Amino acid sequence: MLAFLPPSSCCLTCSLARWFTVYTALAVVIYGSPAFGHTLQSPDGRIKVRVGLQDDSSPSRLAYSVFYNEEELIRNSQLALVRSDGVTVGAHLERVSIGDVEAHDSTWRPAYGERSIVRDCFNSRPFRYQDTKAKCSFVVDFRCYDSGVAFRITLNASESSQVIEIAKENTQFCFPADHTAWCTSQPQGTYTARKLSTIDKLVERPLTIKVDHDRYLAIAEAGLVDYPALRLDRSKEDSCTLVISLHGGARRAGSLQTPWRVLMIADSAGGLLENNDLLLNLNEPCAISDTSWIRPGKVLREISLTTEGAKACIDFAVANNIQFVEFDAGWYGNEYSDASDATTITVDPKPSAGPLDLTWVIRYAEQRGIGVILYVNRRALERQLDEILPLYQEWGVAGIKFGFVNTGSQKWTTWLHEAVRKAAEHELMVDVHDDYRPTGYSRTYPNLMTQEGVKGDEATPTSRQAITTLFTRNLAGAADHTICYFERRVERNWTHGHQLAKAVCTYSPWQFLYWYDSPLSFEQDGVRSRSRIVETPELELFAKVPTVWDETKVLRGEIGQYAVIARRSGDDWFLGAMNNKQPRELEVPLNFLEKEQQYHARVYRDDSTIDTLTNIRIEGQLVEADESFDIRLESHGGQAVWLTPTSRLAQDVQVQPDSLSSSHSQLQD
Repeated sequence: MLAFLPPSSCCLTCSLARWFTVYTALAVVIYGSPAFGHTLQSPDGRIKVRVGLQDDSSPSRLAYSVFYNEEELIRNSQLALVRSDGVTVGAHLERVSIGDVEAHDSTWRPAYGERSIVRDCFNSRPFRYQDTKAKCSFVVDFRCYDSGVAFRITLNASESSQVIEIAKENTQFCFPADHTAWCTSQPQGTYTARKLSTIDKLVERPLTIKVDHDRYLAIAEAGLVDYPALRLDRSKEDSCTLVISLHGGARRAGSLQTPWRVLMIADSAGGLLENNDLLLNLNEPCAISDTSWIRPGKVLREISLTTEGAKACIDFAVANNIQFVEFDAGWYGNEYSDASDATTITVDPKPSAGPLDLTWVIRYAEQRGIGVILYVNRRALERQLDEILPLYQEWGVAGIKFGFVNTGSQKWTTWLHEAVRKAAEHELMVDVHDDYRPTGYSRTYPNLMTQEGVKGDEATPTSRQAITTLFTRNLAGAADHTICYFERRVERNWTHGHQLAKAVCTYSPWQFLYWYDSPLSFEQDGVRSRSRIVETPELELFAKVPTVWDETKVLRGEIGQYAVIARRSGDDWFLGAMNNKQPRELEVPLNFLEKEQQYHARVYRDDSTIDTLTNIRIEGQLVEADESFDIRLESHGGQAVWLTPTSRLAQDVQVQPDSLSSSHSQLQD
């Protein structure tokens, strides 16, 4: 510091002036603007946000910067909205007040999730301004977590009856360098790794960005309920700046609030996934007083649309610890026809000749503890929602799978979340298919079990895509990946070990298994195009694996290359490892296990030398927390491991240690 002092011959005033010049220059280098005098930091102090007016510009705009361990991640990025009349709200700001920093630290228990206890710990600070030209207040609430930063804008009109109508949102994310991002332009699209400067289409959120080998960031959205969804576009002024692009405008009387704009920050791609409850924390607490009727589980899709096929699915579900059977498109007629009536059981003759006695099937399933889910296309949902919800409750239906819903605009975003709330009133769970991507609403209404918004197995993603999805789309929450097993695409594109691992790695409270497979024999069904479920030994893993968890850890992983994820349910741990084209061997530490406890590891791995339909070898070994586990992964392959404490295993009458080592002795080394 002394090196910056002027010569002693200068007067004190000159010294102070020169020192202030140096200090100001340093502030610009470090913080992007000398006006950034207001700071908010995370509870652990590693993440810092600096917020302030750009007083050196005319007019005055609000901007923010984000730092992680003093490294600048987001630089001098503006916040503004554009009204439908063309006036920019946030361009002529005068400060009203800067609120005090408030600390919050609590925990809550979700109805289900990737972890049984969620900690909600952050520091917050409101920044209040008045836009002198737009004649409305401009309030930005910032929250700083150990795992990221979130902010939202609230506009308040001068009168409660006055309508605020927004055409655009000009929120910026300015990066100091040309980082790599994993982009897709469609909710169910293919991801490609691109430099920020080469993004030439609107891209979906979450958008995962690699800042450095030990620094990852994702731009996400949380608390989207009645506002247009965001996508991201590259700025025309700066190739390393992204700006929000809304699916149309938004309007509200009196006050308009954006959803939370979120920056997830971690030292690894796996760290982003481990801390994705940040999006849940930014949603309202559960609004359902009694959630006892909300039930996660595995789902078998019934595709014959016949009474015989339905009975076979229910019997298979009972025998294999599957909790639900879902009846897909065609049970009430052609799903694409506005004339089809979802209050009737009218099988579409194109996919099925029937007959289907659905009311009998629902009773048969209920007597055996199996829930029935009915698929309904958006055409019937939009016309008949208020009619079918009480009817399905009367029938004893467990839930509805929404098909081809409209998404994006404020109108359809509002409609969809209202439909979820209405379903809750009738104790019906929901799976939203096609383009919907979650933003944490399942915390508020946990009857929203899962959703698609992902290029799942029915679209045959490459192994690289499936692994990329874990660290991109899955940051937003549950993904209905429609896992296949016996269908031919598995052998053509992946391995059966890859599919077993996917049931662990891909989180979905309703996990669909055997997407294209039928328990009916060809003699029963007569449809040659269907694949058949064969009772291979490794199906015990699908029967045992849970769909919700007490704890989740990403042990190793690189986007698009490989992933090793461990999840705990009670005393048991399940480990899934997925690989891309390059064969590899990985050493995985087991320090997540309970110390001074021995575990039996039941391993399901690819082995082309095993003479079975699926080429899965099953073997067992004893392991402890201070050891490492060697995983060998074939090209496009995978491996699953079921770890059980030997102290409990010895008392488990259903799975004795002896049976674990001998039940499939022909498969052992």
